[in-house]
Amino acid sequence: MDKKIDCLVCGTCVVDILVRPVSLRAPIGGNRLWHVSPITTTVGGIVSNAGTALARLGQRVATFSRVGNDAWADELQRHFQAEKIDTRGLLRQDTDSTGTTAVLIDDDGERSFAHHQGAPAGLTAADIRDNFSMFAQSRIVLIGYYSLLPGLDPDLLDLLREFRRNGCLTAIETGGSGGDIHPLDDWLPYLDFYIPSLAEAAHQTGDSDPERILNRYRSLGASGIIGIKLGSRGALLSPKRGELVEVGCITPPGPICDSTGAGDAFYAGLLAGVLHGLELKQAAKLAAATAACCITGYGATAGLRNWQETARLANLN
Repeated sequence: MDKKIDCLVCGTCVVDILVRPVSLRAPIGGNRLWHVSPITTTVGGIVSNAGTALARLGQRVATFSRVGNDAWADELQRHFQAEKIDTRGLLRQDTDSTGTTAVLIDDDGERSFAHHQGAPAGLTAADIRDNFSMFAQSRIVLIGYYSLLPGLDPDLLDLLREFRRNGCLTAIETGGSGGDIHPLDDWLPYLDFYIPSLAEAAHQTGDSDPERILNRYRSLGASGIIGIKLGSRGALLSPKRGELVEVGCITPPGPICDSTGAGDAFYAGLLAGVLHGLELKQAAKLAAATAACCITGYGATAGLRNWQETARLANLN
């Protein structure tokens, strides 16, 4: 089938409500008034975060998620249309509300979340199969967040096999605690990309050493590009068994405002580089540059830049 979509991003899609500055070093407590900057809204979740990053990096992007029939869904629709992202896969329903997250941001850009999963938590394999032509038309299918999609997880193994049969590369992003090692162990042989954060990977494996974690994933049948996002230490990637690629952080092109969405931005930058035909080391540099841009804006999308600016920051020739 003709691949008209570079990346279809499927899963968690929410509106973020940004509250800053809020000290995260001491309990907030009760009966207190916090004076903050103007409270604003933006889009969030893997569908919005990675989808927007990929679109700004020149990829043809489609979304797939459940949303409510409410004003928050209208806001998501406006954002995606402005970014020229395909919204045919935003499934409106009256039975639940659009997912929302209150993001509390401190002066250093660290954040905590109060999250209502909402409609995306009800996403099912039947939703995907009813709209399978969109997935079959995609070069890569990125699904997230593992551990926050209870309606989809039981059928994901069969879906990954179907994606592969239709010539789609597959990727999963984690969320929350990172979930457990099962059913991830069943999915790993069918993933072309899997790059959790160190905290998520440690929760899954009970190990905090990145190399040992990657070896554990390989022992469970992982055959694609795997890695661990290491925050301020960059990332460690493995294109195949016994081979490691270290990725350093890139200096942001402005003051650090908010680290929300940096992991999603890294993943999006890596996939955009691969779609663009870059070798893994170069794609990893683009990923680091995308994450560096992300943290210069409030919310997960305000700091993202286009291909030329991001590639220049990554020092790609």
